[in-house]
Amino acid sequence: MKWLALLLSLSLLVMTHELGHLGFAKLFRTRVRRYYVFFNWKFSILKAKKFGGKWHFLFFNSKTPDSWDEKNLAPEDQNNTLWGIGWIPLGGYCDIAGMIDETKSAEDLESEPQPWEYRSKPAWQRLLIISGGVMVNFISALIIFTAIFAHWGKDELPLRNATLGYDYHQVMIDEGFRNGDIIYTIDGREQYDLADATMSLLLDNPRQVTVLRGDSMVTLPMSGNLTERTNREHVKRLIAPRMPFVVKDFVAGSVAQRAGMLPGDSVVGIAGEHLEAYSEISPALTAHAGQMVSVTFYRHGQLDSVQVQLGSDGKLGVQLVSDIAQLFEVKHITYTFWQAIPAGISHGWKTLVEYVSSLKVLFSPGGMQSLGGFGTMSSIFPDYWDWYSFWNITAFLALILAFMNVIPIPGLDGGHIVFTLWEIITRRKPSDKFLSIAQNVGMFLLLALMIVANGNDLWRWLSSKF
Repeated sequence: MKWLALLLSLSLLVMTHELGHLGFAKLFRTRVRRYYVFFNWKFSILKAKKFGGKWHFLFFNSKTPDSWDEKNLAPEDQNNTLWGIGWIPLGGYCDIAGMIDETKSAEDLESEPQPWEYRSKPAWQRLLIISGGVMVNFISALIIFTAIFAHWGKDELPLRNATLGYDYHQVMIDEGFRNGDIIYTIDGREQYDLADATMSLLLDNPRQVTVLRGDSMVTLPMSGNLTERTNREHVKRLIAPRMPFVVKDFVAGSVAQRAGMLPGDSVVGIAGEHLEAYSEISPALTAHAGQMVSVTFYRHGQLDSVQVQLGSDGKLGVQLVSDIAQLFEVKHITYTFWQAIPAGISHGWKTLVEYVSSLKVLFSPGGMQSLGGFGTMSSIFPDYWDWYSFWNITAFLALILAFMNVIPIPGLDGGHIVFTLWEIITRRKPSDKFLSIAQNVGMFLLLALMIVANGNDLWRWLSSKF
C-alpha cells in the first residue's frame, strides 16, 4: 500500500510539473514534441497524437510510425504533441523543441534555429517555460493544503494536552529524557507544538530543555550531539505521544471479548502491574504470551479487571481507538472555503521553510547518511489507505520537488534558470555546446546522488534483516 501510494503521488506530481513546462511552451508558441508520464525506454504503454482531424492511439508500442512524424504531417498538425505513458515509473519528461535537456544534446538540435524552437524565444519567455514546472508544483501544494483545510479542517494536539506524556527514542533517553516527560521550554522558549519542538531540538542545537516529569519541572542539559546521533542512527521519530490502550472493537475469536471486555474499556494494567500507555502494555502482553493474566481497565470511570488466557502471540484480539481527537483534548479548527485559502498558503509556506531549514542537517557529521531514496519516501505513507494522509504527504512532496528543482545544478530546472538569468543580466547567451556539457555534468551528479540516497535505503533494509 505504501508503494502504491508513492507511485500515485509521484505520478501526479511529475504530470503536473511537466504540464507547467508544456503550458508556458504552448503559450509562447513553442513546439512540444512529446509529453510523457514515466520513462519509455524502448517501449511505451500508450501513445496518442491528434492529426488529420482525429486522435490516433498506439498501445504497447516500441516504434512510432513514420506517418506520425511532424515532418510528414500537414502544416496545421506539426505543432501537435505526442502524449505518452512509459513503463519505468521513475519520472517523466516534456520534450520541448530546441531545448538541451535530458532528452537531447546539442548534436540533436536542428542546424538552424527555427522560430518555433525554445532556443529562438526571448530570454524572458524561456525563463517562464523552464520555471513553469516549479511554479505549478508550488502552487499545487498550496491548493492541496487549502482543499485539506476546507474539507477536513485541522486538528491540533497542543504539546501539553498529551496527558500521558511522550515516548522518546533512545537517543533522547541518553540525553536525560524519560518516557512520560512533557517538554515545556527549550532554551527558555515556551513550546506549544510537537513539530516545532522537534525541529528546534534538531536544528537549534539547544543547551537545555525543561520538562514536566510527574509533578515536578526538571531541566535537562543537552550534549550538543543530538543531531549527529539522529543522522548516524537513522532515527525516523524522536518523540511520539503516549497513546492510551482503549478498545474500539474486537477481531474474530478475541480472547478479550470471551473474557468479558467491552468496547470503550481502557486498559491500565497487566498481571497486577500498573501501565498507562500502549507502548508499555503491548510488550507486557507479549511477555506473558500463552499465560493466564489479569487485565485491569477502566469502564465508565470504574476500575475493573478480568482474567484473560493469552494465546501464543500475546494478543488480546482488539482494535484500538486511534483517532487522537477521541483520546485527548484537541483543538479542531473548521475553515470556510475563503478562510482555508490563507490558511493553506500559510501552512504551505511554513512547511517549505521548515524543510529548507532542515537541510542543514546534511552538512553535519554523518549528514549524508540521512539521505533517503524511494524507500524512505514510501515509508512516510501509512500502511493503510487514507486520503487525508495521501493528500497531505503529496502536498509535502510537491514542495520538496519544487525546491529541489530550483537548486542551480545543470540537469535540473534550476540550472537552466541560472543560465537564463545570466543571459538576461549579461546579454550573453551560453553556447549550445556549453549547455550540453553542463547538462551531462549535472545528470552525472544527479545519478550519483540517486545512487547514494537509494544505497542508504538498501543498507538500512539489509541492516534490519541481518
